[in-house]
Amino acid sequence: MKTETLLMELETLCEKGGYSIRKERGSFRGDQCIIEGDKLIVINKNKPPESQAAILAKVLKNMSPDDTYIKPAVRKELEKIWTRLDRFNDDDVTEEIQES
Repeated sequence: MKTETLLMELETLCEKGGYSIRKERGSFRGDQCIIEGDKLIVINKNKPPESQAAILAKVLKNMSPDDTYIKPAVRKELEKIWTRLDRFNDDDVTEEIQES
């Protein structure tokens, strides 16, 4: 699956989970937060799509995505990323995604 396609699928899943997604420029990595009761994911648009996908996958892992239907191809990619998240820090995860 292409990284851009995966990124769009992950964004859709996060939005179904009640998150708003903001893509901004800056010197930050990105993550989730709650502002005045609203769930928000901030993504650095200067980062490569692989890094952005890793941020969204991390959020989805914490959301318990078992309650949401995830396409089999997307679930397969998510499970690969989750395995990398468990084994490495976030920087290594994005390098591994680029290699696969």
